[in-house]
This record gives sequence, C-alpha cells and structure tokens, in this order.
Amino acid sequence: MALKIFNTLGGEKEEFIPLKTGEVKMYVCGVTVYDSSHLGHCRFLLSFDVIYRYLRFCGYQVHYVRNFTDVDDKIIKRAQEDNVSCEVITEKYIEEFHRDASALGLLEPTQEPRATDHIAEIVKLIQRLEEKGLAYRVDGDVFYPVQGFAGYGKLSRKKIDELEAGARVEVDERKRSPLDFALWKSSKAGEPTWESPWGPGRPGWHIECSAMSTKYLGQPFDIHGGGRDLIFPHHENEIAQSEGAFGQPLARYWIHNGFLNIDQEKMSKSLGNFYTIREVLERTDPAALRHYFLGSHYRSPMDFSFEALEEAARGMDRIYETIDRVERASGGKKDVEAEPGLLDDFRQEMSDDFNTPRALALIFDEVRSVNRLLDERRTDGIFSRAQAIRTMCEALGLLQDSPRRFFENKKKRWFREQGLTQAQVEQWIAERDRARKEKNWEEADRIRNELHDKGIVIEDTPGGTLWKVK
Repeated sequence: MALKIFNTLGGEKEEFIPLKTGEVKMYVCGVTVYDSSHLGHCRFLLSFDVIYRYLRFCGYQVHYVRNFTDVDDKIIKRAQEDNVSCEVITEKYIEEFHRDASALGLLEPTQEPRATDHIAEIVKLIQRLEEKGLAYRVDGDVFYPVQGFAGYGKLSRKKIDELEAGARVEVDERKRSPLDFALWKSSKAGEPTWESPWGPGRPGWHIECSAMSTKYLGQPFDIHGGGRDLIFPHHENEIAQSEGAFGQPLARYWIHNGFLNIDQEKMSKSLGNFYTIREVLERTDPAALRHYFLGSHYRSPMDFSFEALEEAARGMDRIYETIDRVERASGGKKDVEAEPGLLDDFRQEMSDDFNTPRALALIFDEVRSVNRLLDERRTDGIFSRAQAIRTMCEALGLLQDSPRRFFENKKKRWFREQGLTQAQVEQWIAERDRARKEKNWEEADRIRNELHDKGIVIEDTPGGTLWKVK
C-alpha cells in the first residue's frame, strides 16, 4: 500500500514517491548545542526516529542526516557567561546529547555533521549566491535579499508585503529590507571566527543547513524535517538560499512535528515547568516516554503531564507482560513467523502519514486478544500473533529490552525512589512465603497488602513467588 505523507509545502497528504526507487534521502534539523536537550527536543527526536524506522521497515535504504548547530549567538552567549570557549560548550552538550539519544533508543543517523566542519562549503554557497545576485555585502556582513527570490513564503504561506509591514526584527538600517537575513556575520571581539572573501567572521544560521544538506544529500533530496517552529523563518530561508543558488527544489517533502506544552503552558524555566530529557528519564523508562509521545500524532499539538506519562508506562507494562507470558507459554519456541494480516493492518495505519495513535490502538487490541487466549489456555496461532506484536513494536522502537531486563530496570528505579533495597523486598517475600507454609494466612495477607501499598504486585506460581513494581 502507498505511503502518504502530509507535505507542509503543499498543505495536504501526498503519495510518497522517492527520487530513486528503494532509497530515501532525509535531512532533519538537529539541536543547537548550548544547553541540555529538553522535552521539546525529545518530541522531534522521537517523531523522526519513528519515521526513520518505518521507512526502513518498508524496505527503503535511508540516508538520514541530522546536524548539530555548533556556532550560534546562543552558544557565544553561554560561553561568555561561563567564561569558557565556545568549543568547551559545544563539546559538553554534544556529548550529553549523545547520552540522551542512546538512553532514548534513537537509531543513529547516517551522518551527524557539525556546522563548524563545513565552513568551506558555506563560503562556496554564499559565493554562488553572490554570482546569482542573491547576496550583498555591507561592512563585512553578507545579506540575502528576500525580494530577489520570487518563491519566498511558499512554505509558510506568508507574503513579503505583510511580513515587512509587521516585521518584528531588530532594525538594521544597512539592510535593504528588514526581512533580509545574514549569510555571513563579520567577526566581533571574543567570538569564533573564520577567514572568508568578506573578511573574518562566521556563518549565519540558515546557510549552515543549506550547505550541509546539499553536501551529503545533493539537491533535490526527498525529505526535509524539523519542528513546526522552524517553518518560518529557518526553513523558508533555507529554500530561498538553496533554490536561489541552484534553480531547483531543495526537498520534495517537508515534514514538521507539532508543538509541545507542559500542563497546558509553554515550557519555560521561569515557570518552573522546564524538564530535560535526562530529568524525565530518571522518573520513567525510555519505552514509556516513547509510548507517551507516539500516543499523539506527530503533527498534532501536544500537552505533557506526568500523570499521562504514568498511564503510558502502564501501557508498556501490559505489552511486556504479554510478551513475557507468551515466552513462558511457548517453552522457548523460536523463529515463529509474524501473522501477516496483522502486519498488513499495521502498514495501513502507519502508511497514513505515520499514524502512530492508530498503530498503537491496533497493538493494544492484539495484546488484549492474546491475553484472553492465554487465560483460556488456547495456543492455536497465538505465537505468530505475539510475534506480530513484537514486530510492530520494534518498528516503533518500543521494544529495546527483554521483558526480564525491562522489569529489572523498573525495580531499580523504584528502589531509588523508595529508598529501599532489593534485599529488603526479598526479605518481605521470604517472610510471606514462610507465613504461607505455616498456614498463617492473616500474616501472609498482611505482608501482601503492605507490599501492594508500596507499589509491588505479587504472583504466586508453581516455581515460586514472583514480584514486580506496578
């Protein structure tokens, strides 16, 4: 079945037809490395990780480029505040980003270019724009004249006249229009600088992505993505630069994920609702956080709350519990083929603009069916259906641990939160087992209830007492 993608450029869903059969070239704007990655970053990272995974699931060979912006006003400001070099700041937060990405279970992109490694390509692109009459110099700075590009505003559907009338930009009398943006910025004291035909300086933000995407993917390429906040001006300016320079489209499909609020308010350190990825992962499992974000369509606005995250965590518990039950019932049976009809249903949902909420609904419907069959001790066809659950979850990045490891990690987090040790819990379990052997049911029930109040569920099996954190 055909994959359909909502293309921001056309404002509607379109059938996805890659430039080259069986291959996809995708560029996604990454983070500016001046601070820790937060939940807003988490949403776009997980959204495009799932898109990347699903394209591969469909059999495409995907060339995925996600960049780092490692020269920027915010980085310079942070370095000055901390009294260190910009390199110290960027190395620190790139390393931290990689730890977060690993913890979230993100697939590594094909390339992860840094802007500062591509100054030569940036300078060459600006020179090409000069040759085309789409760049002008002022006192060592170089600007792009938006009036010179006839298609300006086609991505954001903004009109130049209206933008100029209501422009909220810093007034710079040197520019021909307040909308003109910097391609090259002349050097100032204490800032990183490189030599160029226009004198020492550094690149503007927008030109970095144009240069890097073109180097690694050529022009045009298939998919360009990022957060909705990048549509204007960043992606609009990328189009103006790249298409102005080469006279052909930059990308054929533009994908943007929706905004994220925290408890119905914009995330802000001043409001006290700013959460880094690391802070949230100290309170929940990465699979639960992924499940939470995939519960909303990537294009929809989303409101984050820890209560909703806890519900998503319970959902992941149900998936892992089901897989664990099936593994125990199968007696170690391996290499079972996934039920093809279920995978077809999954493709149908995901091929409708990566509709993860409907894909998850399909998975949980099947989880309920498999558990009902297990309760009834019916195993006909159950193992292929369970394998379909695994396959669908793996395509979404939800299964990155075995059930045993998943629940062990959950126990470890619970120990930290409760200030207890595994030895203490096992001592309670041993005392309850002893009470049961002595037929002291009142004491056994008391311990069970006490553990239940602490968030521990006990299961008595022929092989002994099992326990897990709710």
